[in-house]
Amino acid sequence: MDITIHASFLPHTDPEAALSFYRDTLGFEIRNDVGYQGMRWLTVGPADQPDTSIVLHPPTATPGLTDDERRTILELIAKGSYFGVNLATADLDGTFAKLEASGAEVVQEPTEQPYGVRDCAVRDPAGNMIRIQELR
Repeated sequence: MDITIHASFLPHTDPEAALSFYRDTLGFEIRNDVGYQGMRWLTVGPADQPDTSIVLHPPTATPGLTDDERRTILELIAKGSYFGVNLATADLDGTFAKLEASGAEVVQEPTEQPYGVRDCAVRDPAGNMIRIQELR
């Protein structure tokens, strides 16, 4: 088998704030920006990894959700416990400094973890947990 990761999905609650964070703060390129019935799906990814993307999607666009389910999803997103993604960088300290300077919500400063990685954590504008691991 020859399987690769093509796209992962993260919810967004504000497409402009998501664009600003993923494009301007993380430096990802915008690969697609699709609107439908007042909603937007944004596809972003690292310029040097054209085959791997994150699709930022409206979290309540799923047909058939009840009002209670929509409310629960939005509450989980706001708490940072709905979705997340793990990224990696060779320069964790520099990346963290840029994230902190951008005003990103810091969850954890760069830390050596007992499970063998050094990482930090921030939340994106929707509340998604973004963990960034240092490449060794």
